[in-house]
Amino acid sequence: MNVSLIIPAYNETDRILPSLARIAEYLRGNNEPWEVIVVDDGSRDGTASSVRNAAKANGLPVRVIELPENRGKGAAVRAGVLESRGDWVLITDADLSTPIEEWEKLRDSGARVAIGSRALDESLIRRKQPLYRRTMGKTFNRFVQALSVRGIRDTQCGFKWIEGNLARELFARSRIDRFAYDVEILSMARDRGIEIAEVPVVWVNSPQSKVSVVSDSLRMLRDLVRIRIASSRNR
Repeated sequence: MNVSLIIPAYNETDRILPSLARIAEYLRGNNEPWEVIVVDDGSRDGTASSVRNAAKANGLPVRVIELPENRGKGAAVRAGVLESRGDWVLITDADLSTPIEEWEKLRDSGARVAIGSRALDESLIRRKQPLYRRTMGKTFNRFVQALSVRGIRDTQCGFKWIEGNLARELFARSRIDRFAYDVEILSMARDRGIEIAEVPVVWVNSPQSKVSVVSDSLRMLRDLVRIRIASSRNR
């Protein structure tokens, strides 16, 4: 199985280096061919050069895509997916909040789209987010349920598995550049009648979140409305 691993990164020098070492260790014991693509989303801390150095030190072939300016997580993931060549695409956060081994659960779901979930089995959460972020996440999901993708309890976990050609087709049509990109991709898949498997995964909160409670929350709600309008037009 040829897998493309996509890692969006914005000012992630501190968090991504141990993640690359862990990925290299895991892949040394895995006989399946993988390509690893890190998309530097206009970082100002030398993320791209740090990734190249760490990849070389760990013997891990990595393609680094550098965006000239910060455009958002959705834009970074899109750039990586559209450059991918794998039969399957796995998207993960730079800090590996979900351990890389958990991809096997998504693969074993048998679905063309499978997403990691923190909401289905909270006993798998090794370190929880602060209460205000958990409350923000649950409130956002209520809006998602009302306006877009019903029946999915956690659209925002950064661990996602999509059939390669389908991923490239969906992301080529996507327009959301920031944190609500997950909802847009899932909405487009659902509009096409594609099954989405929500799979409980291990998750460890990183305190260095890039999400702004106020500005990003308002932007995500605005983007939900855009997704709802686009979905209505496609029906």
